[in-house]
Amino acid sequence: MKKVKSKNPNGITFGMISVILMSMAIVLILTMIKIYLSNQIYYESKKVNIMQREVEALKAEKIILQQSVEALKFKNRVTDTIFVINEG
Repeated sequence: MKKVKSKNPNGITFGMISVILMSMAIVLILTMIKIYLSNQIYYESKKVNIMQREVEALKAEKIILQQSVEALKFKNRVTDTIFVINEG
């Protein structure tokens, strides 16, 4: 009697290894892309936060300067009135 050889492969084949390696490569590439994008978003958000702080500082400085201008206008009107009174 002859033994019939089964065509089912025993163990790990080259095809299985190549599929596993390709799958790992795809996962690694996708992970690296995600890490890169996360880093880029982080650094861009840092830049945006710095700009927002500068904008807030400039707005506060604008308010202070407007108050200073108003004080100078008031002082100028008062001194003009005093000169008119002294001349009269």
